[in-house]
Amino acid sequence: MNTTDPNLGIHYQVSGEGSPVILIHGVAASLQGWTNLAPRMAEAGFRTYALDLPGHGESEKPDDPNLYHVEPIYSMVSAWIEGLKLPEAPLLVGHSLGGYLSLLYAIRHPEKVRGMVLINPLYSDEQIAPILKAVRQKPELGAKAMRVVPEWLINLVLGWDPSTAGNFAPEVRKQIANDYKRASPHFVYITRDFPDLTGYLEEVKPHTLVIWGEKDLTLEPASFQRLTERLPNATANPISKGGHQPHIGNPDLVNQLTLEFAEKLRRANGHE
Repeated sequence: MNTTDPNLGIHYQVSGEGSPVILIHGVAASLQGWTNLAPRMAEAGFRTYALDLPGHGESEKPDDPNLYHVEPIYSMVSAWIEGLKLPEAPLLVGHSLGGYLSLLYAIRHPEKVRGMVLINPLYSDEQIAPILKAVRQKPELGAKAMRVVPEWLINLVLGWDPSTAGNFAPEVRKQIANDYKRASPHFVYITRDFPDLTGYLEEVKPHTLVIWGEKDLTLEPASFQRLTERLPNATANPISKGGHQPHIGNPDLVNQLTLEFAEKLRRANGHE
């Protein structure tokens, strides 16, 4: 089921019945990144909610750079979750920026999170690759470039990825390129500056599974192990041949790990 929150302009899909699971994608992506995971969760007896973040996918895209920072986006996502009026605390599954938003929500609302699966999660400025740090110093130039760069060129750049056997399938690259192009060009402002969560990690109480690709070129792979060590109730699962998007490049493994973790939480909460 596709729907849009009329107050927030957030587009999302709902599938399945059972304990709630919220899927949160990263920068310049969309809910289409969960095409492999969402149906598996629904088949396993979970009710999944996959959203397009503000400025992404089919959600509204205000033409105001000031709205494309972590706090405004977090506020909208938090309000959207509250508006769902879920019967029980959800499992949050977040990739990259989605991982950051999940952590922030768990820090601020620990009683409203059943658990988390964090996939190559952002949580500190120190994680970001040096070349990306240099690029984001001039986000206005990046926004202008995103307005004019053709989708075919983005597709070409995406043709190489250090996950599993090498390249994403052509249809996967096409979807990722399309997500980049249809996102607001102001998405380049999102990670220009954001609160570092490192000092708050010990406050994150929900059980957490951290999954990451060891060949991530966007965020420092070693940072994910450090994250796992600082979280009170976390389990690490590195993927040796995975890149920044293992839920897309290594979907079978990520699906299996996520489903096993979700089922374990469900049993612990007394659901069969």
